[in-house]
Amino acid sequence: MSDSSATTAALDIAQLQQAQDTAAWVLEEGKRLGLDGVEVNVSLSQGFSVNVRQGEVETVEFHRDRGVSVTVFQGLCKGHASSSDDNRDSLRDTLKAASAIARYTEADKHAGLAPADQLARDIPELDLYHPWEMDTGRAIDEAMACEKVARDDSRIVNSEGASINSGASLRVFATSEGFLHGYRGTHHSRVCSVVAEDDDGMQRDYWYDGGRIGEKLADAETVGQMARERALSRLGAVIPETGELPVIFAPEVASGLLGHLVSGISGGAIYRRSSFLQDSLGKAVLPAGFTLSEHPHLPAGNASSPFDGDGLPTGEQAFVEDGILTSFALGLYASRRLGMSPTGNGGGVRNLRVTDTGESLEALMARVPKGILITEVMGQGVNMVTGDYSRGASGFLFENGRITSPVQEFTIAGHLAEMLRGIQGSGTDVDYRGNIACGSLLLSPMKIAGR
Repeated sequence: MSDSSATTAALDIAQLQQAQDTAAWVLEEGKRLGLDGVEVNVSLSQGFSVNVRQGEVETVEFHRDRGVSVTVFQGLCKGHASSSDDNRDSLRDTLKAASAIARYTEADKHAGLAPADQLARDIPELDLYHPWEMDTGRAIDEAMACEKVARDDSRIVNSEGASINSGASLRVFATSEGFLHGYRGTHHSRVCSVVAEDDDGMQRDYWYDGGRIGEKLADAETVGQMARERALSRLGAVIPETGELPVIFAPEVASGLLGHLVSGISGGAIYRRSSFLQDSLGKAVLPAGFTLSEHPHLPAGNASSPFDGDGLPTGEQAFVEDGILTSFALGLYASRRLGMSPTGNGGGVRNLRVTDTGESLEALMARVPKGILITEVMGQGVNMVTGDYSRGASGFLFENGRITSPVQEFTIAGHLAEMLRGIQGSGTDVDYRGNIACGSLLLSPMKIAGR
């Protein structure tokens, strides 16, 4: 079935140059129209996804998306418009639409482009573009093999499918203050999800691997094996007793907890006064000895970027040092609202890392007599304004450093600020698949609502 004659998800240098030419033309046209300032984003993405289920091909999807968005400034008034068509007439109409919107918006003294002396000048090459020699025929074969391994147990009674995804994208950002740069990137993944059943009921779980370099992903068989083992390990789950227990967040859940911290220190939340960490600058938000740092220039990093959403330089920095919050994550507009310097975080943070305490998951479990390893959380019970935290969860009960039984259908509750400051240890089992890389986190006792 395989036909390796083509790389399906790829964008060449000529397409990047065309996008840069488009951005340059928009800036020139904005100048001709007499606009005080123009900002333009040009994006292009393409790729494919293959999904198989129960040994049959379910979907083969190709995508190709193009977009041009423009923001214009007339004095302190701003207008925005976008188009999926990059021909000149359409772009001229888009500029005029943004200009018309600006005439009706309220003046905002904090709005405006980054001045030339703040813009990124040195644009590092970050090795973000790695087309995968993976056509749809080979992808189907590998997805089939992945699911076959995942279903290789009589207790696996159903499958939600196995998929392989490959995509390439490019981004060009330009402003009338003298910035025009762009870069290409790729992202690829393998995913599998299956359902196991025994006399006590059904359990579902999954596994995946993703990154910029397809050849470095876990192979199809490994992803399938992990999905199978995780689903089988949940069979026989019971509801734990209500009480208070130490909890360990597995890496894939721990990154979400740190994500709440990041949301709490983001400039938008701070200037709107809608963060549970509102007045925490200079105060402890993590235990002593813990650092939370950003590394946006990691070669082939999942979230690496040579410049931020405002055209400002990105760079390595720490938001938390020795447990103390030393900086908010600020884009240009938020920094102006707060009267602070921007931190190069327009568009968010990139490649976060947290200190690990040099302990394996087993060592973390051995530190407490009894606790719960949380492997999944669900529900929307997180209030980012008050910090109140209450979510459904499932995972494993452990005693004396050993897992004793799977558990399900219970709720964990606490307060985000207390949970973060109550971290007792950070494991070496770091999950690098996302934007926030961290290992398992051992937390102080939390309220468990079960039976």
